[in-house]
Amino acid sequence: MYKLITANRNYSSWSLRPWVLMRTLGIPFADEKVTFAGLNNYDEFRGFAPNGMVPVLLDGETAVWDSLAIALYLADRHKGVWPTDPDAKAWAQCVACEMHSGFSALRNECTMNVGVRVERKEDSLALLRDMARIAEIFEEGLQRFGGPFLAGPTLTAADAFYAPVVFRVRTYGIDLDERGRAWVERMLALPAMVEWEEQALAETYREEGHEAELAAAGSIIEDRRAVPA
Repeated sequence: MYKLITANRNYSSWSLRPWVLMRTLGIPFADEKVTFAGLNNYDEFRGFAPNGMVPVLLDGETAVWDSLAIALYLADRHKGVWPTDPDAKAWAQCVACEMHSGFSALRNECTMNVGVRVERKEDSLALLRDMARIAEIFEEGLQRFGGPFLAGPTLTAADAFYAPVVFRVRTYGIDLDERGRAWVERMLALPAMVEWEEQALAETYREEGHEAELAAAGSIIEDRRAVPA
């Protein structure tokens, strides 16, 4: 059986991608969670991941690190990672890669924290551009391929790669059009997303670096996380 190593549910957006994909597609895996000791965990995580980061998928003696590499590895072995329709597949791969390599303003200015609601500070031009592009992707995919998921009738890696955006939309009150909002609500209702959120809300650990990033993003107006121990 695979082992998938991920980190804190509140903070680890990159971990969420393969986790929700594998859960939703019914790909069995042993779920192992590690804890961020800070914003940089290279030395601690090098014991299981060559790049010193999460997520990492272990398949026997084979280590597959980086969320995109994990999706590609799984696609060679399991159906459903990408759409079967060639046009939808090409689009899904493009938008997954775009998320993987881009949207730095969204990552930096709207750090993922599942359990809180935040009133954002003034948005930078780069963040506004990122949010507009994401809204455009949602609208295009849902209209072009008929929904209810981004590239057609079933969840694929395209949806999984934008799963962290789902929590960011809710945390920071990011505006979307009607189709985008419906997709966000559909994703939030997925059993895998519900499970991830329940684990996030139960976490009592607070990592100072991630909390500082959250404070820089805006003012917390609601904190639903369990009280720190």
